[in-house]
Amino acid sequence: MVKKISIKSIISIIASKITIFLTKTILKGGTTFPGKVALKIDKNILSKVSKGYNVVLITGTNGKTTTTSMIYNIIKENGNKVITNNTGANLFPGIVTTFIDNYKFFKKVENSYAVIEVDEANLKYITEYINPEIITVTNLFRDQLDRYGEVYTTLSKILEGIHLSPNTTLVLNGDESLLGKLELQNKTVFYGFNASIGNNKEIEINADAKFCKFCKSPYEYNHITYNHLGDFYCTGCGFKRADLEYAVNEVLELTPDSSTVKLNDLEITISQSGVYNIYNGLCAYAVTKELGINDNSIKKSLQNQDSSFGRQEALNIEDKDVKIILVKNPAGYNQALDTLCLNKDTFAAAFLLNDNYADGTDVSWIWDVDFEKLHDLNIDEVFVSGIRCYDMAVRLNVAGLNKDTFIIEETFEDLTEKIKSSKNDKIYVLATYTAMINFRKYLHSKGYIKKLW
Repeated sequence: MVKKISIKSIISIIASKITIFLTKTILKGGTTFPGKVALKIDKNILSKVSKGYNVVLITGTNGKTTTTSMIYNIIKENGNKVITNNTGANLFPGIVTTFIDNYKFFKKVENSYAVIEVDEANLKYITEYINPEIITVTNLFRDQLDRYGEVYTTLSKILEGIHLSPNTTLVLNGDESLLGKLELQNKTVFYGFNASIGNNKEIEINADAKFCKFCKSPYEYNHITYNHLGDFYCTGCGFKRADLEYAVNEVLELTPDSSTVKLNDLEITISQSGVYNIYNGLCAYAVTKELGINDNSIKKSLQNQDSSFGRQEALNIEDKDVKIILVKNPAGYNQALDTLCLNKDTFAAAFLLNDNYADGTDVSWIWDVDFEKLHDLNIDEVFVSGIRCYDMAVRLNVAGLNKDTFIIEETFEDLTEKIKSSKNDKIYVLATYTAMINFRKYLHSKGYIKKLW
């Protein structure tokens, strides 16, 4: 028996499913257009195809895709049915596509979860039609200034979406000062670091939220993890970090490949490196604990989390160990560079910079990235590519990297050939969004990546 929905909705779903099939088979991807087709026929289709799911929405500047994947895998490990937009298609039409792709006319959704990554500016379009069980916000950094503006603008866009869903539990990064004391009626729990990383208390000169959002006094810190995240307090008005429900209580080991930490009292190895991935793992831990999932499922999943789709994605290219890391703003880029700094042996690094709309058309942000920290590392080959490769080369030269090691290739075909002939077995590829997408497409065409989307 077909579920009770209107003829218009049925036509909308069928048209979208046909479009999904065509885009997957002919275009080998494309997750936004099928949703646009559905919405053109029935603008309310999301409220119908999402019925029955316990929905978790993940938003924020950095870490959305990885955190979404972590939460999805934990729920799956626990034996629950779950769907997700795993390629990061996080705009309104892409999310509609995800639900329609999983929609069955003759099957009622029961005891199932939908773990959905949402673009910050699109949250309000989703919560207009869905009342999620949980909304989590990872962090707020300057990102694509031509699109979002400053961090306070991004926060206001997120709050517009939260205000539409007052019964949703909020799981917020307590180390993010912008998310403190929001005066919302939602149940709110916070996660963050009780353990310090290197006893750092001095905020970076280019940090994004250095001043109290209430009285504008500069924040002081008991410790900083990176950028402006940490155990903050204001000496002007007394505003400080909220009490943490879920915390990193001890950092046991940091390596170029993983991190071992204590989340509350649970010792976990997170199979992706970097402090930012500890935050992602902590967020996933907090969300899934709120969903009532047991520690064993969380621990087993996080220590076996696969990196994919440009998020520390590991590839083998002619016996070269290549790791692709998506970088899109100063805060995330600096964390990626910190991961490189954990290496003690010689390696090569590739820097891919594009300026398409999805990257941010203004690339001046690369001057806020601390490339100078690479100066003393054993990097004996520096590959540079992408639309704005010469801008990147100038930035790296000013940072003090040896220009004699620079290998500039404007095309990904030539870049790949140079990587294949590299004298290094380990190569990091740091790429902005469309550079990562297009590089992966090229590698897929040559058989180095099996799954494009």
